[in-house]
Amino acid sequence: MVMLTSKATAAVQQLIASSDPDIAGLRVMVKDGGCSGYQYMMNLESSPDAEDEVHSFDTIKVFIDPTSKPLLSSVTIDYVEDITGVGFKFENLNATATCGCGSSFSIDSQSQTENSDPRVTETACNRRG
Repeated sequence: MVMLTSKATAAVQQLIASSDPDIAGLRVMVKDGGCSGYQYMMNLESSPDAEDEVHSFDTIKVFIDPTSKPLLSSVTIDYVEDITGVGFKFENLNATATCGCGSSFSIDSQSQTENSDPRVTETACNRRG
């Protein structure tokens, strides 16, 4: 199951508050792509799809499609603000590798990178200050 930290929940609440009033929640998904094979994606959505699993974190609804669900089964999403920038950070206990830019991951043990902790990645598009 995907988990959102309190910081991530607060950040999503702020995003939703400043967005279209029809936003119902946050879609977290995994797509093929990136250097390591899979890429995290997040979008604000007006409604879940019929086959989505829906999780609640405080006032936030998180939508997960059936294809992404197994790849997100042990993911914690945090929101970090540090000297290098701000953004969402994913910790995936099932990941065996991440790419150098930190926006993709692999669960195949044959894909290795130089990242010292392959379970932690940050979305590259959100790391800009």
